[in-house]
Amino acid sequence: MSHVFHPSILREYDIRGVFGETLEVEDARAVGRSFGTMVARRGGHRVVVGRDGRTSSPLLEHALVEGLVASGIDVVRIGVGPTPMLYYAEASMPEVQGGVQVTGSHNPADHNGFKLVFEGSALFGTDIFDLGRLAGEGDWISGSGRVEEADVLPGYVERLLQGLDGVDRAALSVLRIAWDAGNGAAGPAIEALVARLPGEHVLLHTIVDGHFPNHHPDPTVEANLSDLREAVARGSLDFGLAFDGDGDRIGAIDSTGRVVWGDQLLAIFAEDLLRNRPGATVIADVKASSALFHRIAELGGRPEMWKTGHSLIKSRMKQTGSPLAGEMTGHICFGDPYYGFDDAIYAAVQLMAATVRLGRSLTELRDAMPEMKNTSELRFAAPPGRRLAVVEEVLGRLRAAGARVTDIDGARVDTPDGWWLLRASNTQDMLVVRAESRSEEGLARLLAQVDAQLAASGCVRGPEAAH
Repeated sequence: MSHVFHPSILREYDIRGVFGETLEVEDARAVGRSFGTMVARRGGHRVVVGRDGRTSSPLLEHALVEGLVASGIDVVRIGVGPTPMLYYAEASMPEVQGGVQVTGSHNPADHNGFKLVFEGSALFGTDIFDLGRLAGEGDWISGSGRVEEADVLPGYVERLLQGLDGVDRAALSVLRIAWDAGNGAAGPAIEALVARLPGEHVLLHTIVDGHFPNHHPDPTVEANLSDLREAVARGSLDFGLAFDGDGDRIGAIDSTGRVVWGDQLLAIFAEDLLRNRPGATVIADVKASSALFHRIAELGGRPEMWKTGHSLIKSRMKQTGSPLAGEMTGHICFGDPYYGFDDAIYAAVQLMAATVRLGRSLTELRDAMPEMKNTSELRFAAPPGRRLAVVEEVLGRLRAAGARVTDIDGARVDTPDGWWLLRASNTQDMLVVRAESRSEEGLARLLAQVDAQLAASGCVRGPEAAH
């Protein structure tokens, strides 16, 4: 017996597809068989399983557990919750070697998938494709595992609250914050946390609803922050926080309604961290602002630019011993004394702590940042079969011309006007462009350089595609 996955669902960082089209219940069962086999062959025997609030998640979770049990793996089911709660359970529960979260993350309501972790590290890249190979060959271990249920939410909330240990409670008590869970899986955890936080808190869309009736659960898209912005303005609050569908991406706005993007949040966390950890390495992805890398160095830290992708960032964090890392997309990872995984709720707690410890409001911290002109992440279809080739051709021409180029993940080019990036998406047949300058004129010149390089490889930028 074997199983073949739709070729589009095995991604670099996770397994993800459209339920009923590219992702079916039998895929979930096969993920369970393959992951269970992989865990058993690596000496494990117990796995924790959680799910988000999508309408397809109960069916997929049931089949996933069946597959794990059929591979002889004992399963601890923790129910609906954010992906970071699954990571917490995997890291803190005794005799647990792995975890699987059924989640569509920040994607539309009809999408779903699986995020996997083994012994504290995300499964990605070749491990994901090995799961597909095991399924295709039917190379599965058989057995009869047991299933139990556990309520880890109280312990998770306690761990989140430890992020405020030693922080001035009087200063925390004057904070006024809005929290928009976007009807995602983080809602109940946010409710439980906020009930025990000092200060005044306004909650939005914390009821888990897999139809996402209020707005799409992706805080990196500014249009999805309109409810949060209105709540902050209406209540004259200090700042607002937003979360994606599975609670591992954070978004924020200050008291004036300005978005504080992922790399800007990372700059704040870096300032807070480096006061007590001088010389520490802080990692950010290749899409992050040059202002962030300059700021980390200015604060006495070691900035490191790394490949895009939360799994890649987390892996690099472990390799370097970095206590802090993050992405433009709002995946923020805190190492010691936390676990090194991306947890947007813990990041929210740390943002509260940072504003108190630094003695400045989020608005003041944002005011101090240089005003940069930049594009969003521009994604567009690559010519068929040429996604990687186009990037390599561009890199070849840039090197030949003596350009200042960083090639750890595509081509990031520094010029007197700023920088531009061209990279191949790891998850779709897309090319990705981003550019940043201090002026609109400079940004236009940067994009003209991008377009000239694309034209030289026989393609054009656009139309922009949805992520």
